[in-house]
Amino acid sequence: MISEQDVLNALARIAGPDGRAAPGESGAVGGVSIRNDKIYVSIVADPAHPEKAEPMRAAAEAALKSLPGVAGVLVTLTAERPQGQGAAAAKPAARAEVRKGAIDLPDVRFIVAVASGKGGVGKSTTAANLALGLAATGWRVGVLDADIYGPSLPRLFNVKDRPLGVGGMLQPMTAYGLKLMSIGFLVEEDVAMVWRGPMVMSALQQMLRDVNWGELDCLIVDMPPGTGDAQLTMAQSAPLAGAVIVSTPQDLALIDARRGVAMFEKVEVPVLGVIENMSYFLCPHCGGRSDIFAHGGARHEAERMGEPFLGEVPLHISIRENSDAGRPVVAVAPDSAEAKIYLDIARKVRARLEGGAGRAAPRIVVD
Repeated sequence: MISEQDVLNALARIAGPDGRAAPGESGAVGGVSIRNDKIYVSIVADPAHPEKAEPMRAAAEAALKSLPGVAGVLVTLTAERPQGQGAAAAKPAARAEVRKGAIDLPDVRFIVAVASGKGGVGKSTTAANLALGLAATGWRVGVLDADIYGPSLPRLFNVKDRPLGVGGMLQPMTAYGLKLMSIGFLVEEDVAMVWRGPMVMSALQQMLRDVNWGELDCLIVDMPPGTGDAQLTMAQSAPLAGAVIVSTPQDLALIDARRGVAMFEKVEVPVLGVIENMSYFLCPHCGGRSDIFAHGGARHEAERMGEPFLGEVPLHISIRENSDAGRPVVAVAPDSAEAKIYLDIARKVRARLEGGAGRAAPRIVVD
């Protein structure tokens, strides 16, 4: 059984952020968590110069992996301010220029975020089937599950194995011809990720940087719901070619979808289009249609905002059943009416990307 003291003893053997004192002695260890023989450590780094802490992070991972009985290690860098520093001390870092595209993925043509302003709108199911639809057009596609607190990718693709580490890089899992990565592949399904924002941001950056994605035409990023740290981290850490917004038709969801569009506009990420999910209900017995959540709201909102409307996906039992079983409908029933909707959306997204919807990575000043 690995103890926290074992972890601290291992970290005592490496040089800290000043190149001398160990992380534990210098107060740089922000947190230690041990679950099922897997070790999670956060190390506080200077937010103005995070690159200087990378050798320390790598050394810490190597030291912890050498402990007997360790099943996995994840060391993240956080930018949390040590307690006792006031707002005045934080101003230089808060106003520092952050260069977008800091993590270079030269073999990935396009990175696309699939986002929603709120949870429960079917964003992850949409992202999975959109990725499969793009693959059906002949593209090489990967999917990154960026929802640290509620990862869905393992269940959606019924992947239960753990990724292998080769040469310091994680090898993505594969299913239906897609390359996949999720924090859900590294922890048990019922483990709660009780992490602060900086730890989440560092983990996202590592899943971009330390995964052997190889050559891809498109990397789909299944974003967590909302407009917070994770979205800003992705916008700053990778050159997003665009974002796809998923919403249901009712007014409450559309309010949040509007916020999602506004957020991507602020960080200069083009919106590739809006999808209305659960647009209508098709009865599996009689084939009758019911507009349970109203209908057409996302289309009208897209028109009002001047954004492309990509399509309507029905609330259909086959989509739900196949998603729960880890068998996305585009993969297992490509000729079905539901799959054809996703395939049509994928063709529109590809056309937008190849038509130049992306943009060069700008510089962002975070106030």
